[in-house]
Amino acid sequence: MQVRLRDEYNTKYKKNLMESFKYKTIMQVPKLEKIVLNVGMGDAHSNTNYLNSVIEELSMISGQKAVKTVARKSIANFKIREGYDVGCRVTLRGIMMYEFFDRLINIALPRVRDFKGLSPKSFDTNGNYNFSIMEQIIFPEINFDKTEKIHGINVTIVTTAKSKEEAFALLKEFRMPFREQG
Repeated sequence: MQVRLRDEYNTKYKKNLMESFKYKTIMQVPKLEKIVLNVGMGDAHSNTNYLNSVIEELSMISGQKAVKTVARKSIANFKIREGYDVGCRVTLRGIMMYEFFDRLINIALPRVRDFKGLSPKSFDTNGNYNFSIMEQIIFPEINFDKTEKIHGINVTIVTTAKSKEEAFALLKEFRMPFREQG
């Protein structure tokens, strides 16, 4: 099956990264490992219909079935007990990951109102990138009329990069729309 972004990575991006970081073998070149989409909801336990609609929306966006997330411990201040439903998530790998990433970069992010780019400071020390999407309706799969509420989605892009610089260069090769440092 042809996946445009994966094919570009294998033909162009690997060579560019190999030259710029002067790796000795092709196996040292960083790559995308997985993309995790997470929706946290404070009222998920009390409003199961809303949770089910969010799971359905996340499944439509990702193309893969989303699962409920459950609280691991009780937090009195948030009125959460161990075992309560607190949201949902989906982990994408392989072909599904590349297809979602392609749609995210080329279709969804350009639809964000007043979009100035993603922060280049959101990398952790292991070379992973985190950002949040404030409205799920930027994805074309979502029918605005059928949406119950607007909610955000946390996106984590996990790479095999060993540093922030390598991960930034990898995502820059994929044409991730980063904000200019200024």
